[in-house]
Amino acid sequence: MVHTKEQLAMQILTSQRKQRADFIIRNAQVADVFSLRWIYADIVITNGVIIAVDEHGLFEAAHSEDANGRFVIPGLIDGHIHIESSLVTPSEFSRVLLPHGVTTVITDPHEIANVAGAEGIQFMIDDASECKMDIFVMLPSSVPATPFEHAGATLRASDLQPFFANESVLGLAEVMDFPSVLNAESEIVDKLLMAQQANVIIDGHCAGLNADQIRGYRAAGIHTDHECVTAEEALDRVSQGMHVLIREGSAAKNLRALLPAVTAHNARRFLFCTDDKHLDELLDEGSIDHAIRLAIQEGMDPLQAIQLATINAAECYRLDNKGAIASGFIADLVMIDDLENFRALSVWKDGVKVAENGQMLSPRQEMNEPSSRITQTVHLPELTVDDFAIPFTNKGLAHVMEIIPDQLMTNKKVMQVPIENGLFIQNVQQDLLKLAVIERHHGLGTIGLGIVNGFGLKCGAVATTVAHDSHNVIVLGVNDIDMLIAAKELQHMQGGFVIVNEGKVLASLALPIAGLMTDRPAAETVADLDKLHSALHELHPELDFHLFLTLSFLSLPVIPELKLTDTGLFDVNEFRHISIQVD
Repeated sequence: MVHTKEQLAMQILTSQRKQRADFIIRNAQVADVFSLRWIYADIVITNGVIIAVDEHGLFEAAHSEDANGRFVIPGLIDGHIHIESSLVTPSEFSRVLLPHGVTTVITDPHEIANVAGAEGIQFMIDDASECKMDIFVMLPSSVPATPFEHAGATLRASDLQPFFANESVLGLAEVMDFPSVLNAESEIVDKLLMAQQANVIIDGHCAGLNADQIRGYRAAGIHTDHECVTAEEALDRVSQGMHVLIREGSAAKNLRALLPAVTAHNARRFLFCTDDKHLDELLDEGSIDHAIRLAIQEGMDPLQAIQLATINAAECYRLDNKGAIASGFIADLVMIDDLENFRALSVWKDGVKVAENGQMLSPRQEMNEPSSRITQTVHLPELTVDDFAIPFTNKGLAHVMEIIPDQLMTNKKVMQVPIENGLFIQNVQQDLLKLAVIERHHGLGTIGLGIVNGFGLKCGAVATTVAHDSHNVIVLGVNDIDMLIAAKELQHMQGGFVIVNEGKVLASLALPIAGLMTDRPAAETVADLDKLHSALHELHPELDFHLFLTLSFLSLPVIPELKLTDTGLFDVNEFRHISIQVD
């Protein structure tokens, strides 16, 4: 926040009680996130800045509000999120989460960057600039994520460099191509060096990396990781000087597993993030407020959880005037009355109340129309059912991808699969289904095919253009005809989600902004999501995990063990393509 000379003078004079403050929240239980204590005090605000935490009632103001002994904490900060995964634009996203007390997020727009390159990043920055929420950007480091797939764009250091002039850009986002890092390959070293020369933060993506490999990441100047799935991994990263982001999203839920790593001695190295979370869950349970509730339920002291969600995140990302209620900090504040249930009653952004009782206080504004390069991004080949055929020359011994519900990782299995006339045939009893990834950006016609276990579909097919990170079309099906119809419907919709059974579209949600987001209001979008979930239960009556989000990560070839790209089945541990058939 930049002030004029007059505003700065006003703040100083107010601090000395030589003139009245703009606003005071009186009689609050104020969270001191530095000393982990509650202070009964007034919060004095001028020009959107906290001037004093007044324990003696000495200050006067033009306006005031009585907290009546309720708790007031700093605005919550999400350390790492892909806004595109919420399915709405940054401006709509902010309206969803501000009522939950989330006033700041650090986002990595690599989803849209993989579709629309630098123009996609600029779209996100421009739309975010209209928000009341502070949305900071980490520039995508890995577009495409690996050279083993086809994305919509390639971003080199020279493409990213101009964005550092934007004040909302904080650094370089999750570096996920670990072989390139550990082999010091030229392209990634250029990006790392660019970030270091700009003196900005570099985020990591260290899924499955051992201590020696983490040492290589630290040597590269990378200082965060949000991919820990065990307490042991978290402690290893902290011991090597990293900040660990405890992730609790829709597909990856790691909070309970990681909390045992947090102690009184190392807690300042931990913060919360969501990474990827769908809109319906964001509306229902929030994001960082949800992480705080879970942490408290697991036995963490409420002030400790609040510290992780505020000052720890601010200090990790060098947001020096955020994350605390103290003199000189921006007045991003949340009032709550119950630490256990942890629901935001009122939310202030820059000292102005923006949400109350779960609702925004300002009307929704229509967004500017994106260019056709953002809204016309699905270009599939002329498909037939033959494109989904998986031939075998042996008796059916195959590499099979086994999903882990609500996790990003998969298992690599070797199984005997059913074969008819030399082709793999899906089998519901064995839960062996077909998976296809179809390039959709440049009309290349590449199609990767695989066999997947663990989804439990009984009939039909599901398909989406939300398929990390290159966001090609991904289709899962019990039969090839429904898979074909689902893919063609995505072409017609220009991206989104679709569910098909017996040749009919049961439900769909169009995402015409890069095949990732809608420009519609959150309430309307959630209504369509509800229809999608209902249709999914027709295909899988016992479904008890987030199928679409789990599906969307099966094409990400940087998270172990087995994944599928548009160029074929990929063994992440060996970092190479392998055949479906086991020779």
